[in-house]
Amino acid sequence: MNPTQNTGIYIHIPFCRSKCPYCDFYSLRTQEKADAYTDAVTDEIKTLRRLSGFVDESARAEKADSVYFGGGTPSVMGEKRLADMLSAVMNNFTTDNNAEITAEVNPSLKSPDTFFGGIAQAGFNRVSIGMQSAVDAERRALGRTAGADDVKAAVKSARRAGIHDISLDVMLGIPMQTEKTLAYTLDFALSLGITHLSCYMLQIEEGTVFYRRRDSLKLPTEDETADMYLFMCDRLKSKGMRRYEISNFCFDGNVSRHNMKYWTLAPYIGIGPSAHSFYGGKRFYFERDTDAFIEGNKAVFDCIGGTDEEKIMLSLRTDSGILISGLPEKSLKNLNVLESAGLISEHSGRITLTDSGCLVSNSVIAELI
Repeated sequence: MNPTQNTGIYIHIPFCRSKCPYCDFYSLRTQEKADAYTDAVTDEIKTLRRLSGFVDESARAEKADSVYFGGGTPSVMGEKRLADMLSAVMNNFTTDNNAEITAEVNPSLKSPDTFFGGIAQAGFNRVSIGMQSAVDAERRALGRTAGADDVKAAVKSARRAGIHDISLDVMLGIPMQTEKTLAYTLDFALSLGITHLSCYMLQIEEGTVFYRRRDSLKLPTEDETADMYLFMCDRLKSKGMRRYEISNFCFDGNVSRHNMKYWTLAPYIGIGPSAHSFYGGKRFYFERDTDAFIEGNKAVFDCIGGTDEEKIMLSLRTDSGILISGLPEKSLKNLNVLESAGLISEHSGRITLTDSGCLVSNSVIAELI
């Protein structure tokens, strides 16, 4: 590993107060093992024994410029446990003085000022708040108990604590959503002075409540959802936000450094059940089993990463795109067809996906690799 290359650290929090009907991420509807889990994460940060074979002590000398607590719902751990885990990272890794340190947060907090004040004092400087929609009826359909007022209160509380880099989640294609309600959600988010939006289309995953109810859900059609995505891209662009990745938008200077590691093949180390890593050219992960992680089970090899095909696939998700010279020669004949169809644009020897191209990104990428 190049010692000058910055690393990201991801810590998975596998606990939620309740399971959203659309969610397929690994999480448990309990916090009874929160203390044991905090101890296990702290132990792993200090020893790297579960990551042995993939990450060695030399990783501690490599500068970490992003730390991301995802889930699950990290905020259910409370500010003290999050502070303890972050302290372990900062005491055992070479953390950049300007590192981006993020926690995902559910806006239904009992004492938001206490929570945000606590994590800000610990060193967190960025939060990603799970809004999904500013329309309370849509949020309830998604199993979310907090309302728009709770989202607003959380944003204001984070800012009072000194956290100004604030992202909100938005979902498209959800029950009852229309272009009009999406516009309301986007305008509501922007009115709060946030810096970043992560905008995802609803996916009906096997094993979820929504999958079992898929035939009775009142969802927008695929065409309606596609139109909403294009509407969203236009509206956010008109407000000065940049679509720097298919699902992520920000104002200048507020790109999520941690998220960009995934798309640029930068190294990152994941800790916790279901957490994935890309480090030393290898991809590996922890199984989706909290007890096994607490007990010390080791990470599992996935595959070799950083291939040319993977670079094309990941780079095209971003607004930087990829150099034409980096494409296989056999794929160059497809460029004119894709550009004529309005799916890619070419500039300065690079190609990028258009907004329409983002909707069929997998097909475009397949044509190029």
